Amino acid sequence: MGTNTINTNKTYLVTGAAGFIGFYFSKKLLDQGCKVIGIDNLNDYYDVNLKQTRLDQLQPYETFTFIKGDIADKTKIMETFEEYKPDIVVNLAAQAGVRYSIENPDVYIQSNLIGFYNILEACRHYPVDHLVYASSSSVYGANKKVPFEESDFVDNPVSLYASTKKSNELMAHTYSHLYNIPATGLRFFTVYGPMGRPDMAYFGFTNKYFAGEPIKIFNNGDFDNDLYRDFTYIDDIVMGMERLMANPPEAKEGAPHRVFNIGNNSPEKLMTFIGALEKALSNALGCDVEFNKIYEPIKPGDVPATYASTDLLYRAVGFKPQTSIEDGLQKFADWYVDYYGVK
Repeated sequence: MGTNTINTNKTYLVTGAAGFIGFYFSKKLLDQGCKVIGIDNLNDYYDVNLKQTRLDQLQPYETFTFIKGDIADKTKIMETFEEYKPDIVVNLAAQAGVRYSIENPDVYIQSNLIGFYNILEACRHYPVDHLVYASSSSVYGANKKVPFEESDFVDNPVSLYASTKKSNELMAHTYSHLYNIPATGLRFFTVYGPMGRPDMAYFGFTNKYFAGEPIKIFNNGDFDNDLYRDFTYIDDIVMGMERLMANPPEAKEGAPHRVFNIGNNSPEKLMTFIGALEKALSNALGCDVEFNKIYEPIKPGDVPATYASTDLLYRAVGFKPQTSIEDGLQKFADWYVDYYGVK
């Protein structure tokens, strides 16, 4: 196992810095005195005010520089690398969301393929110590074997979002092989927490509750074969990323490129998660909260279970996520009630 510490003498470029994971990761680097260049296009896929709130917490750091820009803009990316010469690049900018990729495929090709290609080209022309990039648990598609292991066959994606993420892994491997760019892909499993993404189910359910609307649960009301999800709290994601970032792959066998699952390794039934969210909101509000539930068939592109094997991550950097959904959801519920003033 290598080092677990962040090198504060390096310059870090974080794309998607106003995004959920990008914000927390940038803040972690800044808290340790690192120089961080943050890029974000602040698009309106979800509430821009929330992105601005995150950004407002990064701006006071003297070692933070924000660039409003899109990774699909190759000139902008090349200029940024030319000016700041980052040592480590963390690419978290992407068009997220499985269901949205069915309605609006163009933005996924722009951001997730062309944007990522631009990052790879920049790393080729301005060599970096390490490229860390976001992949997704969705690359496992409708795989039946659980837990999902990094060595599993992942050539059957069931959404365009998933296929763009699988493409990122292939592209990174190629650039790693051709230009000796140390690269690490992260397959995230349902990340949640305060200041999270409003398009995620737990956030949407909470919004619906306060709007007096029912929540839709896409599991056919089948509680025996409920959807399983590996919910991973944001702090665990950041810690895993921090350790992996400090340990770039070496070109021992083939390209210096690796892919890791970052998940909780303890999948929860969706209904258990919803129950924990009701309890967390009840605690935050001091009254009983129960969602009005409507059950519908599973949506195209959704998978019945996401379940990460984290053995590879543990062997590489000695880390395994620890936060229970009860603790994580309580932190989310407390933040939500405070931020939206819904007491």
